[in-house]
Amino acid sequence: MTFHYLESADDPRVTDYTTLTDVHLRKLREPEEGMYIAESSRVLRRALAAGHQPRSFFLAEKWLEDLDDVFQAYPDVPVFIGKAKLLEEITGFHLHRGAMAAMHRPAPVPLTQLLGGARRVAVLEDIVDHTNVGAIFRSAAALGMDAVLVSPRCGDPLYRRSVRVSMGTVFQVPWARLESWPGDLERLKDQGFTVAAMELTEDAVDLDELAARNIPKLALVLGTEGAGMSAETLAAVDLAVKIPMRAGVDSLNVASASAVAFWELRPQG
Repeated sequence: MTFHYLESADDPRVTDYTTLTDVHLRKLREPEEGMYIAESSRVLRRALAAGHQPRSFFLAEKWLEDLDDVFQAYPDVPVFIGKAKLLEEITGFHLHRGAMAAMHRPAPVPLTQLLGGARRVAVLEDIVDHTNVGAIFRSAAALGMDAVLVSPRCGDPLYRRSVRVSMGTVFQVPWARLESWPGDLERLKDQGFTVAAMELTEDAVDLDELAARNIPKLALVLGTEGAGMSAETLAAVDLAVKIPMRAGVDSLNVASASAVAFWELRPQG
């Protein structure tokens, strides 16, 4: 294995880890370069367990022993080590979660393959907050969703914050980015899915009522923060569904609403 002790924040070998707080840069850069960042030892290990391949590791020296088995398993992957202050200068934030790794992005899974055998699918329309994206994936993993589909303008599930908030569960739930929106909803229907939009419309059915139908194959569309579902999407779905509210509250955060809906709409039998 190869250990590299860093002396300068300008070291060209660690450009994968620079200016990680610049959201726009990372959104553009990571997909184009075919990489993403796994932050924290736990997330890093989950990425490796999912079969993802590392480009390099990046950590403070005190974490070397904790990850020795990982380094032994990937002897040809460079390990960059530095003092905490230097690592912070490189990344733009205090690295206190163990280690980071620059990972190769896995190849996209074809939609037909992703939907094969699936009974419950979440579809995210233009959800741009990476914290919400990560939280939805965590709920999807915990509550038995078979796949997650994201619209072309939706936040990146493999953006650093999404991965961290999901606790690495973005590696467990199969997902794909749709290319035509909302046109690709027809592809779901062609695969036998009933498509339901989670939206407060006049004709929306209550969540428990939809759950009682126990629809064999159901795709649940969740709209963007603030504006909610687009008119084009609402015109393309089969029905709308809402969570009954009390005490004058009209809605929940999209991530919280997803957890309620995923649990209530799980297949029965």
